Amino acid sequence: MVQHPQRRLSRIARLPRRAVPAPPEWARRGPFRAGAFPSPVRSERLTTRLGIALGTAVAVCFVTGLISHYIQHPVWWFAWPSRPVSLYRITQGLHVGSGLAAVPLLLAKLAAAYPRLYAWPPVRDLAHAVERLTVAALVGAVIFQLATGILNISLWYGAMPFSFITTHYWTAWIAAGALLIHIGVKLPVIRRALARSPAAVDPGRRGVLLGVAAAVGVVTVTTVGQTVRPLAPLGVLAPRRPDIGPQGLPVNKSAVAARVVEAARDPTYRLMVNGPGDARLLSLADLDGIRQHTVRLPISCVEGWSADAEWTGVRLSDLLDLVDAAPDVAISVESLQPRGKFRASRIGPPHSRDPLTLVALRLNGEPLHLDHGYPCRLIAPNRPGVLQTKWLARLTVEVTR
Repeated sequence: MVQHPQRRLSRIARLPRRAVPAPPEWARRGPFRAGAFPSPVRSERLTTRLGIALGTAVAVCFVTGLISHYIQHPVWWFAWPSRPVSLYRITQGLHVGSGLAAVPLLLAKLAAAYPRLYAWPPVRDLAHAVERLTVAALVGAVIFQLATGILNISLWYGAMPFSFITTHYWTAWIAAGALLIHIGVKLPVIRRALARSPAAVDPGRRGVLLGVAAAVGVVTVTTVGQTVRPLAPLGVLAPRRPDIGPQGLPVNKSAVAARVVEAARDPTYRLMVNGPGDARLLSLADLDGIRQHTVRLPISCVEGWSADAEWTGVRLSDLLDLVDAAPDVAISVESLQPRGKFRASRIGPPHSRDPLTLVALRLNGEPLHLDHGYPCRLIAPNRPGVLQTKWLARLTVEVTR
């Protein structure tokens, strides 16, 4: 007699399940053996507090990084104002500062939590396997972000054989997603650890927290001077000094590197301003003949440094009026630079009509140095330095349809 398949499965399901026997103790070698990590300093509460500090730094770095990315690569739903003029300086300073502060926090967090990598058994069930994979993705993504970020602010692009901007952006989303999953999984542990009385914390663990806080403080104080001028003398670890360079400002790309020396020094140089129904070719003498304005604006770099400077030139709005451009237009800005990722930029409202936006001819009272954009450059409030296009060749009013 052939038994029906469904009855057979039902009978199997009612059989008592046997637990998989754990491997014998002698099979646990090296870091897997019991008592391999006897340090009394490690605790659930210590690891949780370090995790909260690291998660906060990563969250600040992620949000401010998104702001910078969307300013440089606009999407339809994102709008960036022209005022206050130092807003980008603050957000990008926080981005780089929180990233650097995350380095000692990450090292401390890994030192506190890495024994859990050798938990026995390594994988208990499918949920535990997914959790461990998420932790691996989180740690890998954060290490990658911090390492490539440090390479970027150090201008060491040769060590990255890939597009930094694209890779850094998408890896940031991986890190953020893995962090949210990790917090969700560990929420009961976080609640339990924070519910314990602080009085019960071992003095050794307090020492660890104070040591990590001191390391974060040292890293911050010795790097933030690249954007906070009063702390500049303490900026021994800062990748850039904002007061070193031609006319007292740093230079990321020189005229030689941009291959614009001959074009910039050409006595027949003309700036082309293309309007919807008119166009003008303006020499340096023509630009000097238009009413000049002087503004004090910071130049704020994506690498985290910034510096104040006095800029003199023609208001962009005055040039737009010469070609009868509408009040709310966007302008395509092109450089004499023959090639390069940021040889052109786009400036739209409210920046295009802001009275602080200039086609600058002078810096700190002197004609622009060649490396700072001679014969003329764009300077606008609250924009990244990479969008303050140097060696201007053409301004084109975008026609909306």
